[in-house]
Amino acid sequence: MGTIVCQDCQKVIEHYENEKVSTLYSTCPTCTDTEK
Repeated sequence: MGTIVCQDCQKVIEHYENEKVSTLYSTCPTCTDTEK
């Protein structure tokens, strides 16, 4: 089980199935909209 976390607000965006447990950083739609 892995987790995708927003690098700006630290909110968990989604969980995904994977062999390894890992955390990936991305930007959630809320933070993406604020930058524009």
